[in-house]
Amino acid sequence: MALLRSKKADLISDYTKALKDSKSAVYVKFKGLPVSDTMELRKALFNEGIKYSVVKKTLWSRATDAVGVKGEAPVIGEELAVVYGSDLLAPARMAYEFSKTHKDTFGIIGGIFDGEFKDAVGMLAIATIPPREVLLSQIAYLLKSPMQRFAIAISEVSKKK
Repeated sequence: MALLRSKKADLISDYTKALKDSKSAVYVKFKGLPVSDTMELRKALFNEGIKYSVVKKTLWSRATDAVGVKGEAPVIGEELAVVYGSDLLAPARMAYEFSKTHKDTFGIIGGIFDGEFKDAVGMLAIATIPPREVLLSQIAYLLKSPMQRFAIAISEVSKKK
């Protein structure tokens, strides 16, 4: 049964509001994913403040046009679900973590990051960015390493004299 024009307009306005409120959106395929696994995913996403929604592709594309997303949209051949939230990295990271355990039935096919379309490779690169704490510790190590080597060199020179 086809949707009424008023229902389509409501869906487009809901999608547009979701796009305006979120900083990133990840397009995922979910063909063959059991309902129990879907509920598990939704619960994990809800705990992080991230939303998961199955969308109509044509209505979603109208919403992205209305918001003014830059670039070329990725090609979507199957059903489409969108994982979105106010955090830039969390939707992609959560979708990627879930896709590791459900390789055959769930996967990232693209998305929107910072107002621009990204393909699957771009979204996977975003999803694999380490968390903030890990990045800060890596920077601290990089800053500490030259000082540590210098201290070792001075120590070795003082031992010889």
